[in-house]
Amino acid sequence: MNLETFGLGGLPLLGQARTRSVCPENPTGKKGQGGMAVPSDDLPFSDAASDLGQGWKVNPFHKVAAGETLTIMDVEGPGVIQHIWLVADPAKGRSHIMRFYWDDEETPSIETPVADFFAVGHNLFAPVNSLAVVVNPKSAFNCYWPMPFRKRCRITFTNEDAEELGLLTYQITYAETEIPANAGYFHAQWRRAVTDRQNPDYTIVDGIEGQGKYAGTFLAWTQLSDGWFGEGEIKFYIDGDAEFPTICGTGTEDYLCGSYGFPEIYSTPYVGNVLDHKGDDGPPKWSLYRWHIMDPVFFEEELRITIQALGWWPNRKYQPLADDIASVAYWYQTEPHAAFPPLPSLAARWPR
Repeated sequence: MNLETFGLGGLPLLGQARTRSVCPENPTGKKGQGGMAVPSDDLPFSDAASDLGQGWKVNPFHKVAAGETLTIMDVEGPGVIQHIWLVADPAKGRSHIMRFYWDDEETPSIETPVADFFAVGHNLFAPVNSLAVVVNPKSAFNCYWPMPFRKRCRITFTNEDAEELGLLTYQITYAETEIPANAGYFHAQWRRAVTDRQNPDYTIVDGIEGQGKYAGTFLAWTQLSDGWFGEGEIKFYIDGDAEFPTICGTGTEDYLCGSYGFPEIYSTPYVGNVLDHKGDDGPPKWSLYRWHIMDPVFFEEELRITIQALGWWPNRKYQPLADDIASVAYWYQTEPHAAFPPLPSLAARWPR
């Protein structure tokens, strides 16, 4: 079955795929094994079902202790993840880490704080209404990135907070189906840095090696200077570009498909400015997403992406900025992938 059979255009097309779903009530996703838990002292949320018994919402949630890593999915392929719904605490989003491992790889292809992966920055909830990611009140993270795998998919959730996470729940829907030879694997990488006024380039991602398609960017941008911050150009260095890129944008708000600043909140299928935070509580903060669903950036061998932190002086001159920027880069590529930089510590991830 081709991956094109999934999504709205493929709904009429029948085939041999089998739908499965992993959640606390069916941790293996296997056929006919959902809702089998029996109320017991070992299941922290089963008391509410003690009068009803097996089959009545006995094990719908998890508690995750401080420092614990919980495997939330471990299934054999071939298959493709179609939808992830996950509920955790957005205010502790940088404390929680998701890692995805494809086909028994030793290092993850996805390694990000949970909230940022779902386009929620700064540990501050904001609704998102896009094709690839949907975030609903008051803590429901959803994504629809198709994620094919051939041999195995393993996903972990790590709680690095000092406190127990009192409730984690999720449902990961996938199809058991053959995967085309030319299907790439989904990758996502989180970074953070404070730019230097002498050289205000922020690196969204670099060191990508292999053939692939760049699929999207999330920016959690904290202004450390007054005024307008979004004049910087995004640059895509593709397949050997050195000093100058192949793709050069004309400004941050332009990359976000806006113009003349971000005068209001918007959340659209492919692009959004979703956080209403103008600096009344700390410095101004922005949560910005740009999905390259209709315009993926193709690369054959390597890819590097930067964006300038550039503001605007009242004298109508550009102003290099020292801003605090965090990002998630999303892309598909062949495996193996190049090693990611070490994920910063919780203290280094925590927002201002």
